[in-house]
Amino acid sequence: MWDWFIDFLAWVLQVLADFCGDWGLAVVLLTVIIRLLLFPLTVKSLRSNAQMQAIQPRMKEIQTLYADDPERQQEELRKIYTERSVNPLGGCLPLILQMPVFFALFSVLRDRIPETAHFYGILDSLAQSVSGSIASVGWLESWVFILMDIGFGLLTFLPMLLQMRNQDDSTQRNTQLIMGLVMAGMMIWFGWNCPAGVLLYYDTSAIWQVVQQVFITNKVQEQARAEAEEHLQPMAVQVNVERRVRKKRQHKKS
Repeated sequence: MWDWFIDFLAWVLQVLADFCGDWGLAVVLLTVIIRLLLFPLTVKSLRSNAQMQAIQPRMKEIQTLYADDPERQQEELRKIYTERSVNPLGGCLPLILQMPVFFALFSVLRDRIPETAHFYGILDSLAQSVSGSIASVGWLESWVFILMDIGFGLLTFLPMLLQMRNQDDSTQRNTQLIMGLVMAGMMIWFGWNCPAGVLLYYDTSAIWQVVQQVFITNKVQEQARAEAEEHLQPMAVQVNVERRVRKKRQHKKS
């Protein structure tokens, strides 16, 4: 199954390269196509994340109230998820679906494309890694590879930084900041030995993510959060009082 997926991805990349005349541009087009296909699911994921944030106060209340009864706690949390149609794992689905493409590109760019595959002369080889380029031509001549690897880390951190602006809890914001910086460092270390084509794919996807964060994500999440908070508010009890008309008493005739 995995070999079939690699063959299919190599075929798609070959078709795109034949269409546009450049392997690097083919990687960019592949990234855009994947992001467009996942866009409806991404919007749903954004709404799920916003709804999860909105019900956090209620979840904390349940966790505190049933701290000594884990089974009852889980039962009450499941009720909230069901009532609000919230999937705790819904926000991770787009990322999970992109991971096979990300890892399959390693094999495709290493074994399935010509050694001369480049990106309009900006990148001499899409199969070459940062470390491999430095070893062969030196640090100065490898500045594009190094810049792409740094972008690999920074573009991982930037969407998280934009998301932090909506956090009211300073402690949680600082925690996310530290986690973002650590993750950015890990991505730079991880990308050091990645083929340049993989970095190009990720950088393009991350740029898409930043643009989406600025123009779409905040609006979708604000709307979903407002809807969730409205549902969480206790509904006013409406009492219909029917006013009875007092009938005139009939007096007996004397």
